[in-house]
Amino acid sequence: MKKLKINYLFIGILALLLAVALWPSIPWFGKADNRIAAIQARGELRVSTIHTPLTYNEINGKPFGLDYELAKQFADYLGVKLKVTVRQNISQLFDDLDNGNADLLAAGLVYNSERVKNYQPGPTYYSVSQQLVYKVGQYRPRTLGNLTAEQLTVAPGHVVVNDLQTLKETKFPELSWKVDDKKGSAELMEDVIEGKLDYTIADSVAISLFQRVHPELAVALDITDEQPVTWFSPLDGDNTLSAALLDFFNEMNEDGTLARIEEKYLGHGDDFDYVDTRTFLRAVDAVLPQLKPLFEKYAEEIDWRLLAAIAYQESHWDAQASFTDGCARHDDVNQKYRAKPRHYGSYRCRTEHQRWRTLFAGYDE
Repeated sequence: MKKLKINYLFIGILALLLAVALWPSIPWFGKADNRIAAIQARGELRVSTIHTPLTYNEINGKPFGLDYELAKQFADYLGVKLKVTVRQNISQLFDDLDNGNADLLAAGLVYNSERVKNYQPGPTYYSVSQQLVYKVGQYRPRTLGNLTAEQLTVAPGHVVVNDLQTLKETKFPELSWKVDDKKGSAELMEDVIEGKLDYTIADSVAISLFQRVHPELAVALDITDEQPVTWFSPLDGDNTLSAALLDFFNEMNEDGTLARIEEKYLGHGDDFDYVDTRTFLRAVDAVLPQLKPLFEKYAEEIDWRLLAAIAYQESHWDAQASFTDGCARHDDVNQKYRAKPRHYGSYRCRTEHQRWRTLFAGYDE
């Protein structure tokens, strides 16, 4: 009996030591053996992004944006919920990947040789160039050669830092710049407009969107050629997430969904007009305050600013304007909304992507 007891004790100790040795490889409940399985076991896709009108934004607590919309559809594709973490700048995004706090970075990030050394890129879905911007009326540089750190500031983690370093080593030895660790590209463009900063560098799409509200921002010169934009995930031997992304984007491309989303957010990018934008901004100051109570009254479930933006596109907030697209006549707006502002009917005729396109094309409070 004593011998049997000793054997049980020996077996128990041996099993404990074996469990400790094999702990990392034991398939405990809830442990997944690949990245996609881990995401599905967790029940959520963790995405880090930055707060811009293109990538991620909110109106009345409802998120929208090109990268947000794609990330939400990818989460649905995987059958999980989407968890979005908004960071202040690009450096913080890559910190999330390094620290295991994100599965994906979806923030309009540019593909380049330095990033792909440490992170796994996904499919590309549009392209941008990096541009130097300045305020209209100030000195416009024709070259980077004479710019100093007192004049040029860029955001932390910005892809253009590698390009600037190459240019300094090969072409412009006097070129210098500084990195503001506390601000993103949008905040630096604000500083340029406010006269706090001479120059900064941002991507062409971000600049185009920014000019809708700040037409005084102008492009001095291109720093790079067109560069593909992609998402990034951790770089390791597990390719399941990359494979799922490839399948997802292929499906979105084939059924036309990707093209529709890109048109919704990027379709207005080439039609910036300085005079039209200045006219709009003057109307915001002079006319909108009088109409705001009406827009708020009849906006119902939507943000009143969205209704105001569409009304401006239809009539420039002119109460005597007539509709030229036949939309009001088609929906019998005059009868249905007789007691409401004549601008209201045009909202009902707009498709979702047209309404958002109008918002991005002009209005921000």
